[in-house]
Amino acid sequence: MDEYIWSYDGGMSTTSPTADTESRSPHAIDRDRLTDPSAPRRVIVAAMMVAGAVAGALVTAASAATALRLAGVPDAGALTTYGVPVVTVVGQLSAAIGFGGAMFAAFFVPPQRSGHLDVGGFRAIRWTYAAMLVWAVCALAMIPLTISNVSGFSLAETLKPDNLLTAYNQVADAKYWLWTAIFALLAAVLARAALKWGWTFVVLALAFLSLMPSALAGHSSAGGGHDVATNSLILHIVAAAAWAGGLLVVLAYSFGDGRWRVLAVRRYSRVAFWCLIVVGISGVVNALVRMPIEQLFTTTYGLIVIGKLSAFVVAAAIGGVHRRVTIAELEATDEPRKSLFVRFAAVELIVFAIAFGFAAGLSRTPPPDLATTDISPMALKIGYDLDGPPTVARLLFDWRFDLIFGTAAVIAAAVYLRGVWRLHKRGDSWPVGRTVAWLLGCLSLLIATSSGMGKYGPALFSTHMMGHMMLTMLVPVLLVLGGPVTLALRAIPPAGRGNPDGPREWIMIALHSKYSKIVTHPAIVVIVFVGSFYVLYLGGLFDVVVEHHSAHLLMNLHFLVSGYLFYWLVIGIDPAPRQTSHVAKLGVVLGALPFHAFFGVALMMTSALIAEKYYESLQHPWALDLAADQRVGGGVAWATGEFPLVIVMLALLVQWRRQDEKVARRFDRKEDRDEDAELEAYNQMLRGMSAPAEAEPGSGGGVAVSESGSDEADR
Repeated sequence: MDEYIWSYDGGMSTTSPTADTESRSPHAIDRDRLTDPSAPRRVIVAAMMVAGAVAGALVTAASAATALRLAGVPDAGALTTYGVPVVTVVGQLSAAIGFGGAMFAAFFVPPQRSGHLDVGGFRAIRWTYAAMLVWAVCALAMIPLTISNVSGFSLAETLKPDNLLTAYNQVADAKYWLWTAIFALLAAVLARAALKWGWTFVVLALAFLSLMPSALAGHSSAGGGHDVATNSLILHIVAAAAWAGGLLVVLAYSFGDGRWRVLAVRRYSRVAFWCLIVVGISGVVNALVRMPIEQLFTTTYGLIVIGKLSAFVVAAAIGGVHRRVTIAELEATDEPRKSLFVRFAAVELIVFAIAFGFAAGLSRTPPPDLATTDISPMALKIGYDLDGPPTVARLLFDWRFDLIFGTAAVIAAAVYLRGVWRLHKRGDSWPVGRTVAWLLGCLSLLIATSSGMGKYGPALFSTHMMGHMMLTMLVPVLLVLGGPVTLALRAIPPAGRGNPDGPREWIMIALHSKYSKIVTHPAIVVIVFVGSFYVLYLGGLFDVVVEHHSAHLLMNLHFLVSGYLFYWLVIGIDPAPRQTSHVAKLGVVLGALPFHAFFGVALMMTSALIAEKYYESLQHPWALDLAADQRVGGGVAWATGEFPLVIVMLALLVQWRRQDEKVARRFDRKEDRDEDAELEAYNQMLRGMSAPAEAEPGSGGGVAVSESGSDEADR
């Protein structure tokens, strides 16, 4: 049966299976033919940029005087005043388009059989290339604009080399914009060269990283509650980029009558639904942290929030129309360009652009409480004050919910239970012990990051080490014993023969990829698991990064992932990228034990204080001996590190014994079925080998010949 491969212009050509895309070189792609000349797409992008820039400029015009007064800096001139929001809007819309294009190529349309991108995926990743390039240019332009806006000097004065270099070293936001430009440029370069599907995930990761500096800079990173504000802004920016950028790329794909149009729209609709929820909740949380609710209608900042919220409500309403009406109509129509989906999506994108404009104006308007609230040194550093020294009651009950890891723990538990319920619904069983282990792991993650332990972690080395040990030693063990990969492979239905790959196939591809085999190599796992302790704490890295909220997020993620990889290798029940013998697993555990023990002892014995200046700058409201607190942290690392590893080693030995017993029982069952046929064949082989030895001279064979000759003579 011929396969249909959609050409660029929406037409359809037929080829035989032997001439399928597997046999085609990626260089056979006609790049000129895939360059998108269609006017409607360009018109929509241009309209978005203009609408966003105008909205940002209007908001700035209404709030500029208030912003300058609250910030206490002189007016840097119209070029800076209006250049900041306009360049910000153009850059952030470009970032959203780039992120959406990479997401589209990775998840919304399938690649060719050879692993190369199909026409739709290739076109989307080229959109990412162009958009990330614009994002990088805007980020570089924002460096002098930000310095001019913060200092009050004109842009011309700021651009003088000596002034620019001096101010760059003093303005933190300027450094964030440089990192944005670096990540965006890397994403653009890889997107320009990407022809295989696997590289789209690298591009997507770099596009994601290019969004992070924006979330870590500005008002959300300063003042009280900046931990919650930063976490909520991270969720807000990523979800908004996926929602708006994904919609634009799906709309562009629908213009071209793409082969997988219905599949792409359906997949995007599911993503957009959750993005809507995340954008709404994170936006409300961020606004409430920055401003008391009673100031919503009485301050300039509050009025801008209302404008942005109104745009969100309109976009959400249009999204509801998509889910109920336009998607079904798009599936049935033969002319997608004239469909309701295209029309409503175009309007929704303009609304998104206006919302981005409000956000840009909001980012340069100081919150009303920023200039009036007296913030303690501790709140300025970690985002909040502590009531007193840590006690058992405070560690257990004085909670501060972590929007990143706390939310991840809740979602992980809910998704796991849904998978178990799906198995139960179709009559399949799932071990209760695995469910209990997974839920306990999620609960431990929640406690480590959101209880008093997580709350006191940024302020005390000892409690930080408690959370570190839980994330490295306890949480991963429980999660690994839950067998999430096995559950996913059983609960998620396969795509079916001839259908595009789905989540189940993606998991299988990830498990068998060469990259998974590299990161799960025993040597790499042990080095990362144990070596990170020494590099971070004894190598001086912790002293450098401890005061940054982003560093705490990365540390928590690193602890969790490195621990999961280690225990997945050692006691994992899920299928692994590489098969490791029990002897090798035991060697991994025995190899990690002494190094981990020495690390805990070294922390207790060292006289050098880790991150001394940082902890002193917090000015704890109670008497604190930093040396004693560090010794407690070292004791925690030693005690809570060695005991779990010993338990894991015992569990590994038990698994080894059970595996041997399982093999023995399988062999016994085979013997019972074959009636010892294998043993009989082995004995027969031994008898065959011994037969020649019995026929040697001097044996019974020689006598027989002699007797035969005697008989012949007698006759």
